[in-house]
Amino acid sequence: MSSTSELKGTLDSWEANADFWDETMGATGNEYWNLLQKPYLRKLIDVQPGCRVLDLATGNGMASRLLASRGAAVIATDGSAQMLKNCRERCTPEEAERMSYAQLDVTKPADFDDFLKSPLAEGGFDVVVMNMAIMDVETLDPLADALPKLLKKNGSFVATMLHPVFFTSGATRVVEAVTDPKTGEYYNVRSKLISHYMKVDPWRGVFVNGQPAYQLYFHRPLHELFGIFFKRGLVMDALEEPSFTEEDTQVRQVRAESQRNYTQIPPIMAFRMRKIN
Repeated sequence: MSSTSELKGTLDSWEANADFWDETMGATGNEYWNLLQKPYLRKLIDVQPGCRVLDLATGNGMASRLLASRGAAVIATDGSAQMLKNCRERCTPEEAERMSYAQLDVTKPADFDDFLKSPLAEGGFDVVVMNMAIMDVETLDPLADALPKLLKKNGSFVATMLHPVFFTSGATRVVEAVTDPKTGEYYNVRSKLISHYMKVDPWRGVFVNGQPAYQLYFHRPLHELFGIFFKRGLVMDALEEPSFTEEDTQVRQVRAESQRNYTQIPPIMAFRMRKIN
């Protein structure tokens, strides 16, 4: 079990990793962003004229900049001051015209209270987005409590995250060399072994080997994850499980155990919830 001091250090880890993260992602993002996250954010978020978006845990601003480039007025927030600085510096002049920034830690109710009282939150939001951060957050209750206050009627909360079944459960990747009895040639069969799902303690992980500090992953089974938001009156109207395709595996040579090769097993999940009253 992770210690209390480890859990409280989660934001410190992201502050320590901010520049490494920014350098690794760059302005255009990695394969997860380009092949899995961005297409489904486009699918789940309909940017209409005058659309107001709140981006939580923005990192270096991949989702914020995407939505600003499509015409949305975006407020980018993060608990890490350095992440927010990197986000601001990554914005093109055109994107910057539609962007505002605020430091906000999604685990702190007081941060949401202060934000809701600020002019930035006046009038509410058509969309609140949280791209690839839910699994990095120790508690979702402050976020869930704030969403009904942040969203306009029929407004949507859109999130992407590592898949609770096939990733944050600690699923083990398996590669088997199987011989075809008809040809005598062998081929690889890939699967994942899941031994724990209902209860998985927070665990250490890294985005890329060599990063300055590890981060903690927080696993939640699906009923627990969605139940947190259902209890606040939000209703789910979209659920997607993005996965790499056979075409993606052929773009470049990758390691046998690479997530790209597991085309039948989605590494991330995307969902949309709405405030209906």
